[in-house]
Amino acid sequence: MSTDPTPVRLAETLTTATVARRFYVQGRSKLEIAEEFGISRFKVARILTAARESGLVRIEFDLPAPIDLPLSDDVRAAYGLRRVLVLNRAHSRSDKHGQRKRIGQLAADLLTEIVTADDVVGLSWARSVNVMAESVRSLPRCPIVQLCGVQAGMDMRDRSVETVSRVAAISGGDAYPIYGPLVLPDRRTAEILRAQPGIAETFAQFRHLTKAVVSIGAWTEGQSTVYDAVGPEERESIRRRGATAEIAARLFDADGNALSTGLSHHVLAISQEQLRAVPEVIALGYSEPKAEAVDAVLRSGVVSTLITDAEVAELLLGFAARRPPGH
Repeated sequence: MSTDPTPVRLAETLTTATVARRFYVQGRSKLEIAEEFGISRFKVARILTAARESGLVRIEFDLPAPIDLPLSDDVRAAYGLRRVLVLNRAHSRSDKHGQRKRIGQLAADLLTEIVTADDVVGLSWARSVNVMAESVRSLPRCPIVQLCGVQAGMDMRDRSVETVSRVAAISGGDAYPIYGPLVLPDRRTAEILRAQPGIAETFAQFRHLTKAVVSIGAWTEGQSTVYDAVGPEERESIRRRGATAEIAARLFDADGNALSTGLSHHVLAISQEQLRAVPEVIALGYSEPKAEAVDAVLRSGVVSTLITDAEVAELLLGFAARRPPGH
């Protein structure tokens, strides 16, 4: 039995490489290449495909941020989103603090790029949103609005009031904070606080929002600001209603349907309808325990942009393949 290696088809390889160079490096059209080589443009297309499949041509993207482009594009297409930023695998493998910092940095970079002086920007409470705020270096002059109250037990550095003030100071725009707790003991107390002049002024800004940054929480311990702020009986009652996810203290079931529960009457937060009316909602949702919650929120149609990690992105593609959104 002969052990000689398969001979290299030098002339064919040279032609393939030259055609690929014309297309990828010189920017020539398939029709122009076809005319030069005396072949059909369909033959050119087949040559280009063979060049990639054989490894003769390798396409790489050197992005200025640690983003997995194929995963980002696949998740965007699967859920019909405006854009998706997936933190690449190398950076997704870091500890929770490191992962949160990188997710926050991606959000800060995006916000810096897309916000204009005509925008009104809303921020919900979340550690990742707070990290984002710390990473923002410049913004056009525009109002910054707090979307929900403060979670009890957070130190001053983690409170959304300080986050809103910090970002407003960077932009030079007006700050609209909510000096009140996220979850209140009853409906009456919530109504009284909403009527207070400072809080009422902030709530009046909700209808003007053009962009919002929110965090996706899962309805389980340690994965949701709201879950950790209510008592055991209310948590269980909400779970039985099918709660899977929350953003800005608003709840969704696994199909992305908005849930109306008693909780909605005793929180200081933007309403479902007001949040849905915001043209650009950027959601930060990462780490495997939140994957199903991220899927649920994306099915709701509220979110236009998702920032997540590679592990969650791969799980989302599996969820979408088994149960396509919109079906």
